[in-house]
Amino acid sequence: MNLASLKTKIRRGEIDTVLVVFPDVFGRLIGKRMTAHFFVDKVLSGGTHSCNYLLTLNMEMDPLSGFKLANWEKGFGDFAMQPDTSTLRILPWQPGAALIICDLQHHNGGLVAEAPRSVLINQLAVLAGKKLTCNIASELEFFLFNHTYPEAFAAKYNNLTPASDYRIDYHTLQPARDENIFRAMRNFMDAAGVPVESSKGEWGRGQHEVNFIYDEPLVVADRHLVFKQGAKEIAQQNGKCITFMSKLDAAEVGSSCHIHQSIWREGKSLFWDAKEHRESKFFRQFLGGLMKYSPELSYFYAPTINSYKRYQSASWAPTKMAWAYDNRTVGFRVVGEGNSFRLENRMPGADANPYLAFAAMIAAGLAGVRENLDCGALYEGNAYLDPKLPSLPKTLRDAAELLNGSAFAREAFGGDVVDFYVHTARCEVEAYDNAVTDWERIRYFERI
Repeated sequence: MNLASLKTKIRRGEIDTVLVVFPDVFGRLIGKRMTAHFFVDKVLSGGTHSCNYLLTLNMEMDPLSGFKLANWEKGFGDFAMQPDTSTLRILPWQPGAALIICDLQHHNGGLVAEAPRSVLINQLAVLAGKKLTCNIASELEFFLFNHTYPEAFAAKYNNLTPASDYRIDYHTLQPARDENIFRAMRNFMDAAGVPVESSKGEWGRGQHEVNFIYDEPLVVADRHLVFKQGAKEIAQQNGKCITFMSKLDAAEVGSSCHIHQSIWREGKSLFWDAKEHRESKFFRQFLGGLMKYSPELSYFYAPTINSYKRYQSASWAPTKMAWAYDNRTVGFRVVGEGNSFRLENRMPGADANPYLAFAAMIAAGLAGVRENLDCGALYEGNAYLDPKLPSLPKTLRDAAELLNGSAFAREAFGGDVVDFYVHTARCEVEAYDNAVTDWERIRYFERI
């Protein structure tokens, strides 16, 4: 939706509220609901403000200490929120509502480098400087339950009933029970500028997947977050709830965010050698960078304690660093041919922040080209069972330390950005280490 259309809808009384938001470190849309007239008269040109503590919170909204960016000693001042007019869209599932995404800025007008959207914008600038573009698409998996969010919260998220009675991968019968929800998602998202390719049942009970049409990274990342919030709201409106946790149950499959990527110049994919009818040298270099640096950047693919519970053998989630053609046991699955030839990163879970995951893939791939790396021989067989292959990090603690020690990450993203996300991860690890879990009560209450 462009500005002229917005103003027309406001005059007609069709739009009365504009959500002015930005993505936080957890991939949530944070911000304010503005009256539409005030947004047009004041916010559109002058922006608005939000407290800078919003980038230094835990999931419970507690301000965390130890950040240079924002802290009590500096008084927790404001960041400017500058609307990106290209992100303006209606929200058909919210009556009278539109939404616009903002970039966070310091008072001098500079981008807040640590903000997730800024991290991606800076990597896209590197691409543009080389006259390259990136096509990218994310696939999101999630579980649907026959409870509202308040009901699930009251139950402490235990013993929830999945929306299907059995596994429904590619099934069309049981998913039809909830077609009112998925039809609304597909159509409402399309109207909101989030074009959906398809929805389908997934492998787990009550699990579904939605695929988005590819585009350039910033556009797709914005759409990704709009979808996640909108999907939750649509489910709630229909008496159900959705979770994008990576691993909800140890006995159940996890939920992924597979990312498909290719690099282009002047309308031609650089991943494909048309003369040889195979992958190009550029592709092998780019994938070589991903193979080398992805372990150091795994926090950007797997940012929570729960993320690492998903990496289990024979679980459809990868556990080893390897690549292959159309093989779902490896971290990088390669598919397609010609301009559709692309790599699929299977490491990110549904809890990944797309801005950070996309930025990490671009940075690592370009490093592979710059360093003239090679991805090595393609893997054949079951990567889960091969002890010779290097493993992915097994915990958030491991991922944080790898990121902290990565000279490559500090060069690609800047030391302040790396320190910010290392500290964010360490705070989450500390919170988990201090928690007493149901597992401990069940194991120790009587028998110890």
